[in-house]
Amino acid sequence: MVTAGAALVVALAFAGVAIGHVLERFVTQNLDARLDAQIAVVARAIRPDGRLDPVMAVDLPPFDRPGSGWTWQIEGPGGTLASRSTATPPHRLRRRDRHAGPDGPQPFEALARDGERIHGRALVVPTALGNATVSATGPRDLVERPLHEAIVPLATSLLLLGAGLALAILIQLRLGLKPLDKVVGMLAEVRNGRRDRIDVDGPTELRPMLAELNALIDANRLALERARGHTANLAHGLKTPLAALRLDIAAAGLEDTPIAAHAARIEGQVRHHLGRARAASLAAASSASVPLAPLLTDLCGALARIHADRSVTAKLSVADDLLVRADRQDVEEALGNLIDNAWRHARTQVSVAADADGGMVRIVIADDGPGIPEDRLAEVARPGQRLDERDDGHGFGIPIARELVELAGGSLTLRNGAVGLDVVVELPLAHPRA
Repeated sequence: MVTAGAALVVALAFAGVAIGHVLERFVTQNLDARLDAQIAVVARAIRPDGRLDPVMAVDLPPFDRPGSGWTWQIEGPGGTLASRSTATPPHRLRRRDRHAGPDGPQPFEALARDGERIHGRALVVPTALGNATVSATGPRDLVERPLHEAIVPLATSLLLLGAGLALAILIQLRLGLKPLDKVVGMLAEVRNGRRDRIDVDGPTELRPMLAELNALIDANRLALERARGHTANLAHGLKTPLAALRLDIAAAGLEDTPIAAHAARIEGQVRHHLGRARAASLAAASSASVPLAPLLTDLCGALARIHADRSVTAKLSVADDLLVRADRQDVEEALGNLIDNAWRHARTQVSVAADADGGMVRIVIADDGPGIPEDRLAEVARPGQRLDERDDGHGFGIPIARELVELAGGSLTLRNGAVGLDVVVELPLAHPRA
């Protein structure tokens, strides 16, 4: 827009100068025509032998009016003649102004005796005694006054034209960039999980770019699928030897030895780093939309069966149409770890509530257990940290959940509630697909 505005100013300035030059030439040509007519008349007063015939030197109007500013004069070997409009030589020619030649009247600029600028024409007439010069002059004001009178309407017209062109450029830019605004909106919907691809029905000039954007989206989706496949293969490859190691430890009766603790720690580290690798493969935002209500219902049902020996119940408060923008496996693993941790520490109840808060979904997982001392809340988020040594966990549930939540664009916060521990998870809100 700035470049277009600068170009418009330069173009209008050039147009103003050009129009002024054309107008000056037009006015000057009219003045020259009157001067040339007088020169043609008085040139007949020059005889071939160089003498001057005053009778033939006729003053055309306004050269016949003294003080009119219109004068003529003849300078030659046979003497000097001048118009009746002045009694003295009307002007002094500067050397650089002498343009008279034998090929017809030539223009020159001069100063009158009173210092006023004048415009003139001069003609050289060859004679037997030498060259005679016939010159006629008129007030320069006759050229400049029309220019000055025309400059105000000309400038006004150019300003109005510039304003109209600027408005036209602005409208054209608005209309021309409007399809790009639509593309930006569709890209935001792809990022938010509301659509899979961009529509390629825009202007012809944008279609190659839209096709490339769709190709990029498809390539990223394919790379994500391949990364998930490699992660799954790695997980399966490591699970088998770790399971065999646990069986060997149990068979050897080493469950309560440091070897068993080290094996459990290795398994926790593997799970932790596999979770990070799988979540990092999402890098940018995922396009998946995960319904929370059925996922949380399934998780609470599964954990109720796993912890059937405990008298703990689950209370759910989740809207049926609430969606989060993240990978389903990551959401399931993160919330599963957190709800399982709450279930293991609760006395009688675990409550899970979720609602939309701006562009995020806030999920609060609360238990009525003992909670965590305020000065030790930060330790729980570090991998391998366990505050309850009686538990059979390895201290990696909450750190893995935090990694998955943060890499999905959310956050995880621990706080002590009125009773027990509250885990607050925020994930990006998703919308139904377009």
